[in-house]
Order: sequence, then C-alpha cells, then structure tokens
Amino acid sequence: MPRLSPFIVLGLVAVTGLVLSGCGGASPAAADRPQIELLNVSYDPTRELWKDLNATFRPIYERESGSRLQIKQSHGASGSQARAVIDGLDADVVTLALWSDTDALRKKGLIKEGWEDRLPHRSLAYTSTIVFVVRKGNPKQVRDWPDLVKPGVLVITPNPKTSGNGKLAFLAAWGSVVLNGGDEAAAREYITKLFRNVPVLDTGARGATTSFAQRGLGDVHLTWENEAHLEVAESKGGLEIVYPSLSIRAEPHIAVVDSVVDRKGTRSAAEAYLKFLYTNEGQEIIAKHHYRPIEQSVLEKHQDQFPNLRLFPITDIVSNWDEAQGKFFAEGGVFDLIYKPQANGSSRD
Repeated sequence: MPRLSPFIVLGLVAVTGLVLSGCGGASPAAADRPQIELLNVSYDPTRELWKDLNATFRPIYERESGSRLQIKQSHGASGSQARAVIDGLDADVVTLALWSDTDALRKKGLIKEGWEDRLPHRSLAYTSTIVFVVRKGNPKQVRDWPDLVKPGVLVITPNPKTSGNGKLAFLAAWGSVVLNGGDEAAAREYITKLFRNVPVLDTGARGATTSFAQRGLGDVHLTWENEAHLEVAESKGGLEIVYPSLSIRAEPHIAVVDSVVDRKGTRSAAEAYLKFLYTNEGQEIIAKHHYRPIEQSVLEKHQDQFPNLRLFPITDIVSNWDEAQGKFFAEGGVFDLIYKPQANGSSRD
C-alpha cells in the first residue's frame, strides 16, 4: 500500500471526559496559520493508543498542510459515546468499539450510506479480542470459559448494556457454548451462572479495570487484549494474562462523521487522520499497544505478541450485529432476563 500522509496532536485523556490536546508555544508566524480542530470520540481503553497516534500524526499534518492542528479526545463506554454523538457531541471522527455503535450514527443520518466501504479493510485499521486477566499464580486455576462458572470464582466484566467490552465478553462466553456443541438452552444456562459470579458491573472497560486491578475485586477480569497487557504491565508482577481456547474477533470500525465535518469544513483533515492508521507508522503504533494490525505484513512481524487462538466472527452465532443487539442487549433481551443484581449492593450501573 502506498505511504499515506499522516495528521494529529498529543491527546491527553481523562476518564470518560473531553481532553484538549494543546498546540504548545507557537511562534508568531505559526500563530498566523489557520487552525483546524478535530474531535475523536472513541471507546474506553484507547486513551494510550490515541495519545501515541496523535503525537506522531500531528506534526506531519502540520508540515504538509501548512495548518495548525488541535485534537480533542473523548473516551467512555462505546454505547454511551454513540448516544452522545447522536445527542449533539460534535465528533469529526468516531473510533468506537462496535460496528453497531458506528452504524447507529448512520441510522440517525449523521454518517452517509456506505461508510464501511470508504476506508481499507471495511474501515478496520485493527482488530482485537477478549482475554482473561487473573491474579498472580492463577490461584483459582482459571484456564478456559467453563472455569468462570465454578463456585467461588468472581468475574469482573463491564455492563453489556453500555460497554463494547461487556457486549463482546458476553458474546464470547455465549459462543464458547454454542460453537462447542451446546444449544441455546445450554448457552443461556451458562451465561446465567456466569453473571451470578459477577459482583459488580461497571459502565465501561476502564472502570472494570479499576475495579479488578486497583480495588482488588474479583478473581478474573474479562477484558480487551490490549487492556489486559496494560493492566498486567502496571501490576508489576501481580497479574497474569490467560488466553482461552476461543474468543470473539472484535472489530472496532472507524468513520468520519459526515454531518459534522461538512458543517465545520474539516473533512480533509479528518480523512487524513483516519488514513494515517493504515500507514506503516500507524500500524506499528497499533501493534505497540497490543491491538492486532489489519495489515498482514505488520501482524506477522509482531506475531509473537499475539498468541494464536480461535477467533470467531459475530456471524458465527447470529446473522449480524442488529440481531445481536435485539436478541441479547435490548430491553427484555437475554441479558435482562438472566441478570439479577446481587444482594450485596452491586448494581447494573
């Protein structure tokens, strides 16, 4: 693939908030250049990834365009982020956790039809999956999905009603039954037992990480692969990653929000920003942060950090994301029917 021009700024990130990436002390000549502002609305655990991508992209964009660039980052539970954009948050680009969250913007007329085909690889710059994080030495001997429903094993996972991480963990658990010979009744029984072992539901992935890694809740954390590496590194030996025998292929799509960039006049910068992810620089940064690069040559270069496991697409268990949302996560869906808040004060927040 030819080398594409890159473009962005250092994005400091706060929990679920908007954070402004400042331009630094500009010279008088630089101050006279036009300034472009972009807002990237992303999902919970991508703070570190975008901080690095932005720091690399911005000076290249400024040099090649002659404009100053300022970037704001917004992070939170993926479903909540999509709703915020629908309600008026001026996102130039969205880099959300789930196809269904991005497509919800199309349904509201904020993104044009055919958005998935505008960028390479169906608008995927990287993929990921759900893995387990356990305490040092794995005292509860959690090796695979059946171990999560053993008595006394407490599981930390975010709320699938609000979190992309939560939805993917739910679907991976469901798939571990139906893709290994079980029927839907067996899958529902398994999911019911699993959520009986969940003491608290945080709204997003980073909140669940805090509950597990900092507050010390639970024996196993179901989380994004990249988030698992981050929390294990920060634990300084206190936590370990366990790869189950299979898990879901997570596909966080990226898209320009047409209604916003056309109104603000930022389309060119926004498109260049997302195209940067497909350059060698972008793909290497993606691999550095333990997201799986979409470019096969870069993925193969870093294959030692991505253990080989069976990754199944959503279409192995339902026809598409719309069916998954309606069947499992909508009001009155499977999750509502099987989940009962614990009497110890945990809640479905």
